[in-house]
Amino acid sequence: MGNSLKAIAGFVPSHKCQKYLLEDLEEMPVDKMVDLSGRQLRRLPVHICSFRELVKLYLSDNNLNHLPPELEQLQNLQILALDFNNFKALPLVVCTLKQLCILYLGNNKLCSLPLELRLLQNLKTLWIESNCLQYLPEVVCELSLLKTLHAGSNALRALPAQLQCLQELRTIWLSGNLLSEFPPVLLDMPFLEVIDVDRNSIRFFPSLAHLPGLKLVIYDHNPCRNAPKVAKGVRRVGRWSEETPEPRKRSGAVIEIPLDEKPLLPPATKAEPE
Repeated sequence: MGNSLKAIAGFVPSHKCQKYLLEDLEEMPVDKMVDLSGRQLRRLPVHICSFRELVKLYLSDNNLNHLPPELEQLQNLQILALDFNNFKALPLVVCTLKQLCILYLGNNKLCSLPLELRLLQNLKTLWIESNCLQYLPEVVCELSLLKTLHAGSNALRALPAQLQCLQELRTIWLSGNLLSEFPPVLLDMPFLEVIDVDRNSIRFFPSLAHLPGLKLVIYDHNPCRNAPKVAKGVRRVGRWSEETPEPRKRSGAVIEIPLDEKPLLPPATKAEPE
């Protein structure tokens, strides 16, 4: 009954209904975190923006498609979660929050990202998975401190060459896209530790043995005829990963080596800033 009432209240923009959804959140919590996930919110109550010392704001799993300009007051915000909402465009006010370290934008309806995103020069983690991106916005390549990029489950067919400028990038998740070849730019990024290209359309993998920082490569569920060669100690998740980099042959037939282990997925829990 409680969830049903919240769903109904979410359609009513009155102060009383919004207060019910917020469960009387009138003052900033001592831990400087506000979690309004799953509250059926259709707008962010402006009084939340008065919590100027707020560090973490979770707005996941609501019905938001815009944010108030007053959000700019939260200049101490380090984590902002906007995933599982109805954003068709990233509100520009988000790009004014220059202390952001972690930004979750997954599971929305984004087709692009604004150029103003380049203002978030402290951003270390960006999740843009499960959107409508047909290309990786080049503005992402200007986030010089970015360490983790999750761009899975979009419609990406290639990556921009400028991505190699992100010399702090360590982990890139690209599963569930439309890549027909292994992105060449990744071959010029020796500092990468985790590469995930699971569930694409890659038919051939170049050698990755020259990448000294690589620790894990996930390449399963691709129509490939070879496994990527890697340096000693690098873990591979995909066909033939437990054997030699090439499939075994017998009487001219290719024998696929089954893999019992499921591919490693990105962490489901929200991360903390370093």
